[in-house]
Amino acid sequence: MTDCGIWLVRPESEALAVALQEPLGGVLYRPWLDTANSQKQQFAAAYRLHKQWIMIAASGIAVRFLDGLAQDKHSDPAVVVLDEAGRFAVSLLAGHEGGANRLAYRVANAIGAVPVITTATEALKPLVIGIGCRKDVTAEQIAAAVKQALGKRQLNEVRELATIDLKANEPGLLAFCRQHDLPLRVLASATVAARSWVTKPSDWVQQNIGLPGVCEPCALIASTRGKLIVPKMALNGVAVAILEDAEQSSNNKSQG
Repeated sequence: MTDCGIWLVRPESEALAVALQEPLGGVLYRPWLDTANSQKQQFAAAYRLHKQWIMIAASGIAVRFLDGLAQDKHSDPAVVVLDEAGRFAVSLLAGHEGGANRLAYRVANAIGAVPVITTATEALKPLVIGIGCRKDVTAEQIAAAVKQALGKRQLNEVRELATIDLKANEPGLLAFCRQHDLPLRVLASATVAARSWVTKPSDWVQQNIGLPGVCEPCALIASTRGKLIVPKMALNGVAVAILEDAEQSSNNKSQG
């Protein structure tokens, strides 16, 4: 069993599939080449050959293909559906237990899509952390800055971390995310530049990255309904900003 299958519904998705295959690996399926069997039949025959699936298709097509195949969330392959325009990577099946949620982030980060996660385990976490850092900071430096910014809040309230593409492969940041099982959302520099509002502009970041800041705009983009509850805080080469979902913030005030 290989790890990942990439299912194309139409030849028009070939370029997008190749763009995914380069960073993620996987086996490409071109079902239109088999004229003897329907795509649904072909997918059913291949379904258990992989632990994970990326389907480049409309969600309705994916649901019809999966009809009757899913058995148990602990053993079903993870399925992520990506629209043909590469805009949204939707964790559709085996999200938490099977790893589709993490796969959705990997797909989204690879092509600049938005990860869509609907499982309650992740969706009910109200905090998003935007993060920027100097080169080669350690996981311990990241942890110290995040802990300082969180204050009395807990790390298990954090839904995701968000950073800029220039920091996508920063070893310390990746190690911190692995240690705490946190997804990292990577945003294109151009996207961050378009939302470059910051409370505390940084001359160093402006000179080295060409933006007035990273952590605040990244958090704002990742949490469109969020309220900035911790503006930029910097510690030992790491800058952190925290947003909380607006409705969650209102609930906390009403209970206080």
